Amino acid sequence: MLFFSYFKELVGKEVTMELKNDLAISGVLHSVDQYLNIKLENTRVVDQDRFPHMMSVRNCFIRGSVVRYVQLPPDGVDIDILHDATRREALGV
Repeated sequence: MLFFSYFKELVGKEVTMELKNDLAISGVLHSVDQYLNIKLENTRVVDQDRFPHMMSVRNCFIRGSVVRYVQLPPDGVDIDILHDATRREALGV
């Protein structure tokens, strides 16, 4: 639940998702669910030469199990919130 709560705070911000098939997509995080399935809007492909067929996609739904990495905006990382949430999770609160 730690990551789900954190991703809910990032709704409306620009993120880049790298998928397990090496496709990297940037877009505005529209929604996330408890399985970390993600909906992005205003998407663009990072490597357009390698994935030209994805250039016309503007909105997408990404299944959480295919995500390799999530690049967060620098202003979207609040270290204090992460530390507190990690402590609570470790204590089982």
